[in-house]
Parts: sequence; C-alpha cells; structure tokens
Amino acid sequence: MCYKAAMDWKNTLKNSVVRADGLAEVSGADLSEAAQVTRTYPMRINAYWMDLMKKVGEPLVRQAVPSIEELEESVLLEDPLCEEKDSPVPGLTHRYPDRVIFLVSNACALFCRHCMRKRKVGRSEGVVTDATIDAGIAYIQKTSKIRDVIVTGGDPLLLDDEKIEGILERLSKISHVEMIRIHTRVPATLPMRITEALCEKLKRFEKLWINTHFNHPAELTPEAEKALKHLNRTGAPLGCQTVLLKGVNDRPEVMAALMRGLTKNRVKPYYIHHGDAVKGTGHFRTSIETGLAVMGGLRGHLSGLAVPTYVIDLPQGGGKVPLLPESVVKKEKSSLTVRGYDGKLYTYPL
Repeated sequence: MCYKAAMDWKNTLKNSVVRADGLAEVSGADLSEAAQVTRTYPMRINAYWMDLMKKVGEPLVRQAVPSIEELEESVLLEDPLCEEKDSPVPGLTHRYPDRVIFLVSNACALFCRHCMRKRKVGRSEGVVTDATIDAGIAYIQKTSKIRDVIVTGGDPLLLDDEKIEGILERLSKISHVEMIRIHTRVPATLPMRITEALCEKLKRFEKLWINTHFNHPAELTPEAEKALKHLNRTGAPLGCQTVLLKGVNDRPEVMAALMRGLTKNRVKPYYIHHGDAVKGTGHFRTSIETGLAVMGGLRGHLSGLAVPTYVIDLPQGGGKVPLLPESVVKKEKSSLTVRGYDGKLYTYPL
C-alpha cells in the first residue's frame, strides 16, 4: 500500500510491515534471515518508509530491514550504558546530577536496526504504562536538583496529542524543571504525524526543546521538511542527533549533505553519536578513525553552526564524552581508555 493513500499517521502505522514475508518486494532482503531475526528483535517498517527506501535503496534499507548479523555472537551488551543501573524508578534514568531520561513510550514508527534500546523497543521488557509515567513524574517532582527532563522512549510523539499534552503539562508545573526535551525520530520516519493540531498543543510549553534524529540526507523529503516547518512554528528550538552508521553515513560527503539539509530547515546539528556498543548492532559500528575522518570532512567546509559534536557514550554509565585528543588517555588495538565527564577513566571497546 502506498503511504500517499493513507496520510493519516495512524493508518500509515497500521499498514506497517511486521513480518518477513512483507519484504518480498524489497531488493536485497533475505526473507529467511529476516524471519530468524524478528523472533528476537521485532520489525516495523511503516508504509511511508517502505515507499521511500524502495526509491533510495541501501542507506535506508540497511536501517530498517533485519540482518542476520544482528544475531551474531559478540562481546557487546544489551545495556552497555547501564541505564537500568541508574534507574531509581521503572522507565527513568538518573545519571547526570541535573537531568533525567524519561521513557514515556516503547513504540516507534520504524524499528531502527541500530537502536540503542533494542532490549526494550517493541518488546514486553520495555512496556510503559500510566503507572510508570506517574512514578517518573513523582520522582522528578521530589528531586529538586533535576532541571532538565529528556522525554523519550520509544518515540514520545507516537502517543496521542492529549497524552503528550498531559505529560508536558505536568512536567511544566514542576518549578525546578527548566528544560523539557522531546527526543523524536518521527519527522524522519513518519512525518505526517507532525500535524498542525499537535503543534498547537506543543507551542503552549515555553520550556520545550525538540531533538530530532536524521541519519541520511535522503530522509529530508518534502514531507519531512513540511514536518520540520510545523515544528519550527511551535517556537521550540530544534536540534538533531545523528548516529554514525557503517554503510549509511560514514563518508564525509554524505554527512555534510545531511548537515546542510538540517540547517536549511532550521535544525541545529547537535551530536554525531559513535555507535553504542549494543548487542545486535555491531555491524553498524565504524572505527573511531572513520568518525574523526568524517568530522575532518565537515570542519572548514560547513558553517560552524552546521558542525555537530562527535561523541561516544561511555560504558558503565560514564556518560557522553566528545571525541577530542584530550579525552583519549590511551588507545590500544581493541579499546580506548577515555576520561569521563566525572573525571574517572573508562574502557571503551573498539
């Protein structure tokens, strides 16, 4: 079914491919392998993305179609960033002193194969309920040092408008919360979700910031640009967090085109994440040298406003660290020793 025949976002989601036999028309898809993978890691490819990836090919197919490489044995962990260890209540991670990660959904418009929460998204392990949302808000309310709440999931913008508005309303009333950040990929994966009605609700909240997630310039379609235009009219500052992915955006010219497209649409490139050491995603991870070469291809060729920060998220809850010469204490064949935001040394697997 062509997504253009189902512009209502809920219908577009309803017509998602979730079984391997739905990939028959996708060039290069191995249906038998996909069936094996989806027994462990679920698949969702909505009608919009299905149509787009058939036109674009490998960079978008790779992000959406299951690969047998997801099941390969490796030293990578399901939760290398220790989100669960730093979780005082279900669905909330409190690692940095002044901010929390607050999960309000475990569903996404597209189940990205590189997802850093593969252990949760679309699976029973990551169920979000009214009770977990209430518990998260209660924790934020009683913890006065929290000034920044990152509302994420899954994708929070897959909730109904009224549900989103209710969560933002409750968070906005907490006096010590100064920033509320929505992290969402739907402008790239389901842009028709960004409706005028939703944006009318979002513009009520002065504390709101919105971080999007685009990985390839082909994701900046006319539909996506329209969604970004709607979001810009809310008054919330827009940023983008991109993941460095082998075979998708690991060439300087591809990343530069993406950054130009984002800034053209008034979206500030924020981070390029080196691929997290998450089980089932190892085939997406590049070398650190590749990431630094990509950054070298941006600096001097783009406005400083268009150049994001290249970061790694350290294992054992060490936090995000910019990949700069002074961050790296020692480099060996299979690991980096990096100084974390807390001054401690962390070993990062290569």
